[in-house]
Amino acid sequence: MATDMDPTVARGLDALLGFTVDHADGEGVRGTLDIDSKHHQPFGIIHGGVYCAIAESAASISAYCWLQESGIDGAAVGANNSTDFLRSVSSGVLAVSTTPIHRGRRQQLWQVDMRDESGALVAQSRVRLQNIPMPTAP
Repeated sequence: MATDMDPTVARGLDALLGFTVDHADGEGVRGTLDIDSKHHQPFGIIHGGVYCAIAESAASISAYCWLQESGIDGAAVGANNSTDFLRSVSSGVLAVSTTPIHRGRRQQLWQVDMRDESGALVAQSRVRLQNIPMPTAP
């Protein structure tokens, strides 16, 4: 993984889920996820794990950008993810945004809001991340 990585390019699970990052910097991420049946749990609504995964990705991208901009460098990996599911959604576009709560040399805490097309908050997460040296590519 290079320190000049483009944080708006979907990789891994983000690409599989279809998470699109429209804006990413040390102040936060703005992105979207088009919900369809592949995101559903057995009862036809979005699986809670999708919210958790998107929250961790959005917070990690935000934290990475801040580390690069601050000169601390490195990457950030999830240490805790607390996600509240507020409204059920079965289709449409989720708007995802992050807000920094704490950014330090060792850890960061980010809030992630996920809203439906009407702007209603459907899930909210707090993701704590550990700052680590940049991993080397395999």
